[in-house]
Amino acid sequence: MCGIAGTFRWPDGKAVTDRLTEVLAHRGPDGAGRYSHSAGDGEVHLGHRRLAIIDLSETGAQPMVSDGLALTYNGELYNAPDLRAELTAAGVRFRGTSDTEVLLEAWRRWGTDCLPRLRGMFAFAVFDERTGELVLARDQLGIKPLFLLRRGTGLMFASELKALATVNGGSLQVDEAAMVASLLYYWVPDSRCAFREAEKLPPGSWLRCGPDGRVERGRYWNLRDVAAEGRERALAGELPDVAAIVEESNRRHLLSDVPVATFLSGGLDSSYLTALAARHRPGISAYTIGFRAEDAKFEAMPDDLRYARQVAERFGVDLHEIEIAPNVLDLLPKMTYHLDEPIGDPAAINTFLICSAAREAGVKVMLSGMGADELFAGYRKHLANLLALRYQRVPRPLRHGLARAVDRLPVASSRRGYRSVRFAKRFLSFADLPEETAFRRSYTMYDREELLGLVSPDLAGTVDDVLTEHADVYEDNALDDFVNRMCLGDSRMFLPGLNLAYTDRSSMAASTEVRVPYVDVEVVKAAFTVPGDRKIVGRQGKAALKEAAGSVLPPEVVYRPKGLFSAPLRAWMSRDLAPLVREVVNDGELVRSGLLRREALARLVAEDAAGQRDFSKHLWHVLTLEYWYRGATSGSGRGEAA
Repeated sequence: MCGIAGTFRWPDGKAVTDRLTEVLAHRGPDGAGRYSHSAGDGEVHLGHRRLAIIDLSETGAQPMVSDGLALTYNGELYNAPDLRAELTAAGVRFRGTSDTEVLLEAWRRWGTDCLPRLRGMFAFAVFDERTGELVLARDQLGIKPLFLLRRGTGLMFASELKALATVNGGSLQVDEAAMVASLLYYWVPDSRCAFREAEKLPPGSWLRCGPDGRVERGRYWNLRDVAAEGRERALAGELPDVAAIVEESNRRHLLSDVPVATFLSGGLDSSYLTALAARHRPGISAYTIGFRAEDAKFEAMPDDLRYARQVAERFGVDLHEIEIAPNVLDLLPKMTYHLDEPIGDPAAINTFLICSAAREAGVKVMLSGMGADELFAGYRKHLANLLALRYQRVPRPLRHGLARAVDRLPVASSRRGYRSVRFAKRFLSFADLPEETAFRRSYTMYDREELLGLVSPDLAGTVDDVLTEHADVYEDNALDDFVNRMCLGDSRMFLPGLNLAYTDRSSMAASTEVRVPYVDVEVVKAAFTVPGDRKIVGRQGKAALKEAAGSVLPPEVVYRPKGLFSAPLRAWMSRDLAPLVREVVNDGELVRSGLLRREALARLVAEDAAGQRDFSKHLWHVLTLEYWYRGATSGSGRGEAA
């Protein structure tokens, strides 16, 4: 895992590439390298920061140059041993044992045709000195990031947006549509970028820059097509062996020349991966989090620690427990800087603190259960949207009476929160809506009217554009299965836009690599071959994965109530962060710029404080957006981490 950067036909490209690479130092503290080449009237410069995981010797250093090809690469190839054997049989001679060299030789032999053969997480740039072409590529599911910026025939790219913003000295303009999207989702969709000129290379795609300045784009893998093919296999009677496929992916993800540990929240996904990893690496370490007792009670959070301890004891895992009672006033600007774009999920803090603790203990690589909920329908919203179809058959007068009664209930008292009331209010906010609108409303922050009331009147058209984009993505499928339509929508938007994004940035801020065995091309293919009625059975979500895990984990872990990899936001908002919320609402940059309306924010604060509505997540995201916006508009780029 590393940081990559570079320029192509860019003025003062060498100095620019050096600065880009310097900003990414946290992604690769083990080494730095640069490659330069002049071709005609253009130059290419590639930069690299190394986090040494496989082949720790100099034969794994980058940029890697061999016989006219130069490669700067961020990621891991879990089928590198298979590709190495195939290439060796074809006469290729390898100098070292790195997967970087395997990728370089695969590119030499197959070009872009090698991309669908790669199994892993990656973003890379490869330059061919003979043709003068530079090609950028990103993995199938968007696990690894790649940002780029084009001006005329020139291009610059980097693993993180902050590098592009810093090098451009604050000249990049904030994209207000991305800000509106961020308010809606509490993250910026992968199809958008927080700065107007910059963009993200889409998952499963490549971009080629020619010596004449021409740019060509291609897509080598499309999740929509994978889901459709899975549905066809399911209709033909094929039922994948989920347990075998997940175990094989887990085994491949343990490939490393340095210690590997796991996240262990005590939930199904991380417990299953940890149990499987312990089979191959006895005594493996795992890291889990807990919260201050008063915070957990106020938030009405389940006791995840006891399940994590049970799994650790059963499988001989060396468990490290971290209590999160952080100074969030210090962490907020630090995390905002590292996350690149305004992301309002406090799980990013959890990830950063866990990875920091692991790194201090000498661990560079961790396995995460990320992706299982999206692929196997494990979120509450999936079951809730199914239940909404039944709820809509209840006579309308009864529904209206229930909604009025629930609306009067408080979500919290002065001492504790009421999770069931919060869930009921959330459910009733979308239960009567059409499918796409209901699904969006079940996990986004505001409905259309609330969002229009929050932002500047000048952004009304932008609000509708953002909502239309969600509908276009959700409805772009060939599936007749409601559950898998939701899983596909999540895997195309929620997974790369939020979960994979904060996981990458938070872990790399701590110079730690996080691997995601569920977000593997073979697991994904299997997941979309499982029909929706085998993913949600009765009121049990993620049923197919639970059935697979049942051969390894005890029932009390497999079928425990779902926990949350989150943070006690209501407690933080009412205590640690209350003064900051007041400051941002009354005199923040978002309000002074006119982007957000002061009176609308004040209503959120008042209703949350009264305990009638739970707006803690909304207000947390307003804080993250405020800090991001301050940095983005300060005139000095993204600045430095606080």
